[in-house]
Amino acid sequence: MKIISNNEQKTYELGYKLGTLLKRGDVVCLTGDLGAGKTTISKAIAKGLGVDECVTSPTFTIIHEYMGHIPLYHFDVYRIGEIEEMEDLGYEEYFYGEGVCLIEWASQIEDLIPKEHLWMHIKRIDENTREIEMTGNGQHFHEVIEELKRI
Repeated sequence: MKIISNNEQKTYELGYKLGTLLKRGDVVCLTGDLGAGKTTISKAIAKGLGVDECVTSPTFTIIHEYMGHIPLYHFDVYRIGEIEEMEDLGYEEYFYGEGVCLIEWASQIEDLIPKEHLWMHIKRIDENTREIEMTGNGQHFHEVIEELKRI
């Protein structure tokens, strides 16, 4: 599914709604160029999960943990050089755990992504416009995408 967002508020609303639809064990993969809107979507998903803290991109720490009504594990794997670095983090405990994993720059670790996941690619069209393409692997994510089509 592709969605065209003409402003940051619409992008935020999409992310917020997505956050309300996620459940324990879900993995959401975000890709797109610098400045495409991955962090905007991340903040909105966190808010939809009930996270009250200020969400920032964990570029230098790779992962931030937030507590909402479901834990959120926010990864930024832009600086991952070798897959072994993810193993050192104990990524499997997060990916197959009780929280929601949100992975910015997910294409860097594509081989590690669980079979069932939601992939979101954000493309910057101009200063305000974004094209957001979503692909869901697994029945739950197909249902999530159908629900998102309604907004």
